[in-house]
Amino acid sequence: MDIETGFASVNGTQLYYESAGSGQDLIFIHGFGLDRRIWDDQFEKFSQQYRVLRYDLRGFGKSSETPTEPYAHHIDLRELMIHLGISKAHIAGLSMGGRIAIDFALIYPHLIASLITVDSVIHGYKFQAFSQYAAASEAKDTGIAAANRKWLYHDLFRPALEKPDVARRLKEIVSSYSGWHWLNKNPWTPLDPPAVQRLSSIAAPTLIVVGERDLPDFHAIGDLLHQEIAHSQKVVIPGVGHMSNMEDPVAFNRVLMDFLATV
Repeated sequence: MDIETGFASVNGTQLYYESAGSGQDLIFIHGFGLDRRIWDDQFEKFSQQYRVLRYDLRGFGKSSETPTEPYAHHIDLRELMIHLGISKAHIAGLSMGGRIAIDFALIYPHLIASLITVDSVIHGYKFQAFSQYAAASEAKDTGIAAANRKWLYHDLFRPALEKPDVARRLKEIVSSYSGWHWLNKNPWTPLDPPAVQRLSSIAAPTLIVVGERDLPDFHAIGDLLHQEIAHSQKVVIPGVGHMSNMEDPVAFNRVLMDFLATV
């Protein structure tokens, strides 16, 4: 597999990216405290039929670590697409990456071929139980390494950690997170009004994936997305949690491939 790698100077930051394959463009966006490597089981598989792009969000992975000026991830993505000559793409995001994909679909509807949310967050949704507070508090009290460990062993990742190979990969990814967001105020600029109030305006074909064992808040978000987005289908992947694409890549890839074939 021939992989193009590089750093794109976009929107006042440096984004690291990897691209492979040819055909329609398919972009994968990772979640908080993670990086592009969570898509290892999808990158090569989908590059056989699509031009696949995965990248590290600002503040994560190999991309610039310290966002100091106001920014928005969906604008970063738009600028990255321009940099790489991508005019329209299928966009898939996991957790926080799903939030970014949703924001992108709302602001740039003409640039998205389809929307794929995976155990997604939505800006404006009020979590009932899920919280990152314990890890952030640990960072202030004990340091970033301890905070990353606290994050790794959050209930969110418990099903993934039951699988030794996934646990090993996830530990490598989380332990390499810079931890910048644990200790600094993030100047991310959210949509106003928030996405949760605007979901009905999303017209793109949408796939909503939720792991059966994910936390209740993420099931509630999946239900809300399916209820509000007209052209959507929701799939619950059995036996997996928040990291459904890593925990059962065979099932996840089949669901995603089947969906893309219908778009």
